[in-house]
Amino acid sequence: MKHQYIDRKTRQVRTETLKADPVINAIYSPIRENASFLFHLMISARMSSLIGAVSYDLPFFKPPDDIKSFLTAHGIDLGEVEGDPAELDTLRKIFERKIRYEQLRPMPDRNDSVVSPADSRLLVGSFSEQAALFIKGKFFDFNELIGRDKSRWLDAFDQGSFAVTRLTPDKYHYNHTPVAGTVLDIYEIDGHFHSCNPGAVVRQVTPYSKNRRVVTIIDTDVPGGTGCGLVCMVEVVAMMIGKIVQCYSKKGYESPRDVVPGLFMEKGCPKSLYRPGSSTTIVIFQKQRICFSKDILENQVRTDVSSRFCEGFGRPLVETDVTVRSCIGHACSCDEEIVILGDL
Repeated sequence: MKHQYIDRKTRQVRTETLKADPVINAIYSPIRENASFLFHLMISARMSSLIGAVSYDLPFFKPPDDIKSFLTAHGIDLGEVEGDPAELDTLRKIFERKIRYEQLRPMPDRNDSVVSPADSRLLVGSFSEQAALFIKGKFFDFNELIGRDKSRWLDAFDQGSFAVTRLTPDKYHYNHTPVAGTVLDIYEIDGHFHSCNPGAVVRQVTPYSKNRRVVTIIDTDVPGGTGCGLVCMVEVVAMMIGKIVQCYSKKGYESPRDVVPGLFMEKGCPKSLYRPGSSTTIVIFQKQRICFSKDILENQVRTDVSSRFCEGFGRPLVETDVTVRSCIGHACSCDEEIVILGDL
């Protein structure tokens, strides 16, 4: 089955080229039951690092010709790159590229806006069975995702909502802060390296909460904050991504620093970098503190789009292609959220 999504700028249906499909189909086939040792080897940290090194660290044979051919084939705009594009002589350097985001990824004017953490394909949902956006757990197990021993945060986000942003291999791989606020907690949870390919996601139960991930809790109800309560940002590794580098920068990419409790992070700033491949960032909100953008909600329930998530979840579930720092919602009151969700 092909996988399609909505281009937010044009509202047109696009078909995603999933070049790793043959490999994914082989790994997430009956091999899981018939050769479980091999399956667990393929999703291990050691194998992920090995595949990543072979795939991304070898130089191009004929730079810059091979580089230009690759960038053109994957729709990567050299005009966005910060620095000399000729220095991008390996796939790793291409995927870890920096861009002129301050000029090319403008942010909304509203102080209470919530922005996309990445150039990505976006789905939104709710943990509340009473909400129109309720999605029965398949992307992740909520308790497992945040950490079953983190009862304080589990209680805080109970019945809340979430945005799943999926980065494809061609995307810019820095995560930016979706909100402004003070870091209350940050911790890493160990795990596997499942693929974020849509086919793998619908076949493997709750893969996002089984992968290695970094969880950051942000309080936005502080002076200068976005004002949408507590926000949980979960950065999830995937196959061939062995590490998430925390590198918050207030301006450009200058003076990157670790993300630690007590740090006030401004909205739209680089927060972390994924190693090459594809991965997923999940942003979780407290109950009735976020109103998602109307166009994203409308796109998600379109029935004229062939999405693997529709097949896997048994309901319309269509991604919208969004740019980092673009508005995906805003802080809202209880009444406002009920009206918007009721319109679906």
